Amino acid sequence: MARHAPIAVALDAPDLETAARWAALVGPHVSTLKIGLELYLRYGPDVVASVRGASGVEIFLDLKLHDIPATVAGAARAVARLRPSLLTVHAAAGPAAIRAAADAIPGARIVAVTVLTSLGEADLGQVGLAGPVSSAVRRLAALAVEAGARGLVCSPQEVAAVRAEVGDDVLLITPGVRPAGAAANDQARVATPEEALRSGADLLVIGRPITGAADPGAAAAAIAGSLRRAEVVHR
Repeated sequence: MARHAPIAVALDAPDLETAARWAALVGPHVSTLKIGLELYLRYGPDVVASVRGASGVEIFLDLKLHDIPATVAGAARAVARLRPSLLTVHAAAGPAAIRAAADAIPGARIVAVTVLTSLGEADLGQVGLAGPVSSAVRRLAALAVEAGARGLVCSPQEVAAVRAEVGDDVLLITPGVRPAGAAANDQARVATPEEALRSGADLLVIGRPITGAADPGAAAAAIAGSLRRAEVVHR
C-alpha cells in the first residue's frame, strides 16, 4: 500500500455528517485531517471523534489561539484529551503565549501561524506589521521557534526562506496550496502542491480542491499520486 501523502485536508464542512463523510473518503490517501475554528465551534469536541475514525490519520486542530498566555494555556489544556497531533497558535500572540501552549499540551506539536495566506503586502501596514511579507514571516518564525513552537504555518512563497531561517527540525505547513488550474478563492499567496514540496514544505493544507470535488476521495488520490510522481522526478 502506498504511503499517505503529506496533505492535511481542510474539513470546512457545513455539518458534522459531511465532515465525517469527507474524512472517510480522503483518509486512505492523506496523512492528516484539519479541523478549523468554525467546525470546532459549531460541534465542539464531538467533531474530532467523528472524523478520526479508525484510519490512524493525524488530527490537526487549527484553532489559531491568540490571547494572553494564561488563556492560551487553558485552551490548550482543554483540548489535550482530544489527542491532536498539531495545534495552532498565532505567532503574533508572542513568545510567552507560545511557550505556555507548548507546556500545557506536551503531547501535541505546537504550530505557530506566521502571516495568514489571505494577507498581501498592502494588508500588512493596516494591521501594524512591518513588511514586506517575507520579512514579517521570517521574524515571526524565528520568534516562535525560539519560544518552543515545533511547527510553523507560512505560505508556499515563503517556505524556502523560512526553512533557511529555522533549519530542518521544524515542521513547515503550507496553506494556499492549489493544484494547477484551481481557483485561488480567498488565498493571496498560492502555489501548486508540487511547487510547495519542492520549496521545502512538509505538510500541504488543501481544502476546496478536494472537498469541493464531485468525488473527494478520487481528488485526494489524484493529488497524492501527482506528489509521488513529482517526488520521483525531483530525485
